[in-house]
Amino acid sequence: MKTTEILVVGGGPAGLSAAIEAASLGCDVVLMDSDLKLGGQLIKQTHKFFGSREEFAGTRGFEIGNLLFDEVEKYKKEGKLEIFSNTTVTGYYKEDGIVSYTIGEETYDLIKPQRIVMATGAQEKRIAFPNNDLPGVYGAGAVQTLMNVYGVAPGEKVLMIGAGNIGLIVSYQLMQAGVKVAGIVEAMPRIGGYWVHAAKIRRLGVPIYLQHTITEALGDKVIEGAVIQEIDNTFKLVGEPMKIDCDTICMAIGLTPTCELLWSAGCEMKFVPQLCGYVARRDAMMRTSHPDIWVAGDAAGIEEASAAMVEGRIAGLAAAASLKPEGCQMLKEKSTDYLKRLENLRAGETGAKIRCGLEQVCCECWG
Repeated sequence: MKTTEILVVGGGPAGLSAAIEAASLGCDVVLMDSDLKLGGQLIKQTHKFFGSREEFAGTRGFEIGNLLFDEVEKYKKEGKLEIFSNTTVTGYYKEDGIVSYTIGEETYDLIKPQRIVMATGAQEKRIAFPNNDLPGVYGAGAVQTLMNVYGVAPGEKVLMIGAGNIGLIVSYQLMQAGVKVAGIVEAMPRIGGYWVHAAKIRRLGVPIYLQHTITEALGDKVIEGAVIQEIDNTFKLVGEPMKIDCDTICMAIGLTPTCELLWSAGCEMKFVPQLCGYVARRDAMMRTSHPDIWVAGDAAGIEEASAAMVEGRIAGLAAAASLKPEGCQMLKEKSTDYLKRLENLRAGETGAKIRCGLEQVCCECWG
C-alpha cells in the first residue's frame, strides 16, 4: 500500500495551491484529481480576474493555471510532489485513515496519508422541468469545458438559465465563440453577478428576463426550444408562457460543495445557505474537527477562485507544519499575510454573504 505525508484531494486552484505550499516545507505530497488535466475551473476561464496583484488581478484564468503548473513542476522535479490525474478518490476509512482510489477504470488501490487536504471542489446544481434530460441541456461548466478546453460549440442558439457571474460570463464567452444567446432567465428580481459582466451582455442586445423561470424544454429527440414564464415573489407562476427559440439550454444556477469524503471521515458538518450547502466546521487554518484533515476551496464554501487559492495555501501550509515543527514559524508569518488577503477579498457588499456564512462555521483552533 502506498504511503505519503500529505494527500491533497482535488487539483483545482485550491488543491494546487495546497500541494505547492506543503511541498515547499519539504513534505512528501501526493495530489489526486479526477480530471485528465489539472487546474479545475481555471483551465476553462478565459476572463480576467478581479482582486489584487497577489491574486493575479488582470490575468486570465487559464494563464493563472499555467503559473501554478510551473510551481508544481518545480516540486515534481525535486521529487516532493507526485501527481495522479484521471484518479477518483472513492473512500476514506476512519478506522485506520486509509484512502481508496481508482485510476481510470482499470486500477483500484489504497494509500495511507498522515494528513489530508480536501479540495474536492463543487458540483453544479440542476433544476427539474419537463424534458430536462434531452440532449442539448448542459450545465455551465460542461459548456465551458466544450468551448474553452476542446474548442467545440455546444449549439447555435443558447438559452442561459441564471444571471449570476457564471451565467453572465459563459454567455459572453458563447457570443465570443460565435454562438447566439437567445436570452438569460433569472428567477430573482435582480441580477446576481457583477454589473460589469451584465453590462457587456446588454450592450450586445441579449434580453435578461428577471423574475422568470424555465417551465419546459421543447423537442422530441433534441432541444428545439424552451418555454419560460414570469414568477411572483413567492415563486408562483404568473402571466403568460413565452416560447424561446433555441437548440441548447445551459443551466448556471449555482454550485454546491462536494463533501462526501468529509462526511465519510466523520468531520463535523453544518448546513450554511450562504456557503451553498453542507460544509465542514473549521478553524482559521482550515483544519476540520478531524485532526488530520484540512479543507479548502469550494468544498469549504462556494467563493471565487481567488479565495480558493489563498485558502489552499493556508491549508497546505498548516497541514505541513503539523508534521514539520520547523515550519511553525513560517506558518505564523505566512498565515498573517494570507488571512489579510482573504479579508480583503471578502470585504464590502459583495462579500457580506460569505462573511455571514463563515461566522456560522469558523471556530477557535481545535484542541
